[in-house]
Amino acid sequence: MPQFESQFFSSLMFWEVVSFGILLWVLWKFAFPPILETLETRERKIRESLEQADRHRADAECKMQEYEAKLSAASKEAEALLAQAKERAQRLLEENEQRLQVEAERIKGNAQREIEHERRKAIEDIRNQTTDMALLAAEKVLGRSLNDADHRRMADEALQAVAENYKRSR
Repeated sequence: MPQFESQFFSSLMFWEVVSFGILLWVLWKFAFPPILETLETRERKIRESLEQADRHRADAECKMQEYEAKLSAASKEAEALLAQAKERAQRLLEENEQRLQVEAERIKGNAQREIEHERRKAIEDIRNQTTDMALLAAEKVLGRSLNDADHRRMADEALQAVAENYKRSR
């Protein structure tokens, strides 16, 4: 085998080293720069995408915190409005109760005054009727007609008797 002879083998080694060097120089000059540039571009895009993703995540977290703060504020405001509405409803209820109580007291007072007026009127009517009956009975008992002075004296006596009976019966 000729390729293993030392004379032939050393020259073959030389040309292999030279061809490998040329291939390496061609790759270094023409193939590696576009490959390295493509890799650097890809690395830059990946880095920019990661940075953009971090920015978007940070923005999303910030917006989420703002949303939660607004939601919390809205919840507190709703609770405050609800508390105010309950307080106002309670106040209106109390005012209506007071108004109704005052109206009931007024109606009760009017009714008591009317009852007292009717009672006095009834007592006055009873006195008048009692006086007329007493005079009529006195005329029949005496058998004669009484004059005005007699009428008055007897009416006063009858009224006093009725008033005393009324006071005792109470």
